[in-house]
This record gives sequence, structure tokens and C-alpha cells, in this order.
Amino acid sequence: METRRFGKTGFNASILTLGGCGLGWLHEKGPQNYQKIADQAIQRAFELGINIVDIAPTYGEAELRFSSWAKKNRHKIFLAEKTMERTKKGAEIELHASLKRLGVEFFDSYQFHAVSSLEELNQILGKEGALEAFKEAQETGLINHIGITCHNDMRIILEALEKFDGFSTILLPVYIAALTHIDPSNDFRPVLQKAIELDIGVTAIKAISQRRWVGKPNLGTWYEPMTKQEWIDALLYYTLSQPGVTTYSIPCDVSLWPNIFNALERFKILHEEEQLQLVKQATSAGFIPLYPE
Repeated sequence: METRRFGKTGFNASILTLGGCGLGWLHEKGPQNYQKIADQAIQRAFELGINIVDIAPTYGEAELRFSSWAKKNRHKIFLAEKTMERTKKGAEIELHASLKRLGVEFFDSYQFHAVSSLEELNQILGKEGALEAFKEAQETGLINHIGITCHNDMRIILEALEKFDGFSTILLPVYIAALTHIDPSNDFRPVLQKAIELDIGVTAIKAISQRRWVGKPNLGTWYEPMTKQEWIDALLYYTLSQPGVTTYSIPCDVSLWPNIFNALERFKILHEEEQLQLVKQATSAGFIPLYPE
């Protein structure tokens, strides 16, 4: 699998990231032997060359299901963990809990997870905020790099990068539906440009999203994905063709992983004209951005 330099971390990351949410939410799919299903999915991902994992304590049983793999492959993979905690004390507690559940001694990147407002960001960066715990953990070797993730408003990431110069990684939606109705909250392009300027590693999410669910969801993703292989191919290639994107974190439903892996067999960088044409096709097909609501 192709690799790309993950910004200032210096790690050569596979262009696909193993998204831990797909492992943690298997209970919503119905099968009984969840660990076996998780093991098979992880094994296939590693066989294909995936060497970066994005995981979080909010992803159901993901940490426990990935634990044995983390221990066996710790020095072969880039392990990115997250926390929703916004205070120093809360982040300290959750960091140690995640290390224990995964059975590892450090994380390559520890990320402020799903920062959704400037108020949250200011709390994180302020006195007794989570950043203080992150800095101490970095000094003591529990984490190597500090990251931030955001789903709903790209301006929050831009503000975070202005206020703190220690970010090495960011995770954000980079998906074609955002460009069918461009808004400052969903326009990922300024963030990617800033990431290039600052040499920050970028993990993209939601590449195969077409809209929020209409009706009852029948897959583990919180957005409605495109499931036809030709669309998955095009959408994946579009995301991975955006300058600044290092890797794409695969969907929160392992039943979609084979389609993503299949698409990778034909991967190519889309030229600008191909990208513009694809945006037009997505607009005609009724794609809608996830944000603003």
C-alpha cells in the first residue's frame, strides 16, 4: 500500500487508516462472535499494509478488541488515540485508562476528540484545560504528538492552529459532498492549505458520505454512505487526491471495508478536471453536506 509522510511526525503512514469505530460498534450489526469478526477485519487490514490506527474510548469495545493486536504490533504501527475530556484532570484519567485497556505504554498521537465549539477549544487550551495534561504526558513519554479532530466546523481547527503551535496531526471530514453546497463550516480546503504550511499530518474522514441518513440507518456509519463500488472508487480517490491529505480513516462499519480495499486496487490521483466533473456528478446525484445542519 502507498505510504505518505504524516507531517512533522515523520512517520510514513499508509494511505488508509484502520478506523477503530468499525471494531467497537460491531454489536449493532447483530453477529455474535464480535472478537472473531474484529480479528478477521484487522488481519485483512494489516495484510494489505495498513500501519496507522485511529481509536477512541467512545468507540464501544474498540480498545479491548484491538488490545492484543496493539501489543503484538506496537512498534510497527502509528497508534492515534482520542479523548472527549476537556479538563486536565479528566484527560489525565482517560489517558491512563486507554493505555491500560490497550495494554501499551505510549500513544504516537493523542487527540482532542470532536471539538465542536470555540468554547470547548478555549476550555481545552485554558487554565486546567486538557492541553496541560497533554503537555505533561508528552514530557513524560506517554504520548509523542498532540492532535485535534473536528467534525462540524472547519473554522475551529483553523482557530486551534492559530492559538497553539504544538499540533502535529489533525483529523477532519474531507469529502466531496461538502463541495456541493460550500459553507465556511464545511470547507476543508483552507484547513488543508494550513496543514501543508505547518507540516501537519492529516487524517481524512467521511469520504464516502452522500448525506445524513434519511429513514432508519442500516449500516454502522452515522451518515448515509454510497455503497456502489464505482462511487466508492471515485469518492475515495477524490479524498486521497486532495493536497495535504495523508491518509483516510476507513468507515465505522466493517462490512464496508472490503469495498474500500477493493477500490484501492485501482487507486489513482484524480486530475483537477476529473475532480470538478465529479463534484458536478455528486451535486446532480443529490449529495448533501453533513454540516451545517
